[in-house]
Amino acid sequence: MDIHPIRTEADYEAALAEIDRLFNAAPHTPEGDRLEVLATLVEAYEEQHYSIPAPDPIEAIAYYMESRGLCRRDLEPYLGSRARVAEVLNRKRPLSLEMIRRLHTGLGIGADILIQSYPLARSAPNTYEDPRCQETDSP
Repeated sequence: MDIHPIRTEADYEAALAEIDRLFNAAPHTPEGDRLEVLATLVEAYEEQHYSIPAPDPIEAIAYYMESRGLCRRDLEPYLGSRARVAEVLNRKRPLSLEMIRRLHTGLGIGADILIQSYPLARSAPNTYEDPRCQETDSP
């Protein structure tokens, strides 16, 4: 088995081509073992050279809300009052450690994402409101 570390982009491309060729190899065969080792080497190379940064905490919360059909009101148990939710989502107030814990425990958002520092707003707040979540004034 002639396998060596992936040090260059050419090594990386060659390893990908070999993985493609071996993709359907049966496990616990020489070809399957070669595929497994190459996949490990490629994964290590990609992690070092093509790492994807973690998302901004507020963007992660917004994505989570959108993907699950939640509105700002749904965040109140985790962040506090309606005003506090607005402050956090408009970047006027940072997430506290307790908010991070509640979001992680209650909604399953990764604490490693939420704990990152992020910029706070210096200009006008985001005034977008989801029309599905508007409260009505009824007597």
